[in-house]
Amino acid sequence: MRPALARLCARIDEAFEAVHASGASSHDDPAQHPAFARRMRAALAEAGAATRWLTDAQRRGDPQTYCRHLLAADPLGRYTIVALVWRPGQCSPVHAHRTWCGYTVLEGTLTETLYDRDTAADRAIEARRQRRDAGAVSFVRGGPQGIHRLGHDCASAGAPAISLHVYGVPGEQIATHVNALVEVAAPA
Repeated sequence: MRPALARLCARIDEAFEAVHASGASSHDDPAQHPAFARRMRAALAEAGAATRWLTDAQRRGDPQTYCRHLLAADPLGRYTIVALVWRPGQCSPVHAHRTWCGYTVLEGTLTETLYDRDTAADRAIEARRQRRDAGAVSFVRGGPQGIHRLGHDCASAGAPAISLHVYGVPGEQIATHVNALVEVAAPA
């Protein structure tokens, strides 16, 4: 395991330990504890400042869609770390999360589009877009409130963007238990 990845795993483990030291049950959602969210943001900020994260193979994208590379899965099943490689023009679907999620941008620039939920229509309404440069950090709890889409809008840049994500699921559930796709309301 590369040193930067080992440090990130250690920081995430410390975030879990802080929750348990506060008297929380191991069955509690750690993301509901402010100390966990603070420690995760700090761990991701530290990770975003590190260099030499990925092997050449982990930096490869896919011409059709963004590419996900599994970097680490916690042996206790508490989290999984992946690198996402975004070629220009690629973006995620609009989604909320079934679990807590944090990310940092390692290279390039992403655009994060944030959405509000129209509960009556059960649709997402675009609220705003924000540029996410290298080093940017985000952390959200699971649930319907954190609707967003990430993408590499910089088609003129040519180079891929790379982000590092930590999800609160075991490695074998990374493809099925993270994103909750959300339909977008038609523009008014």
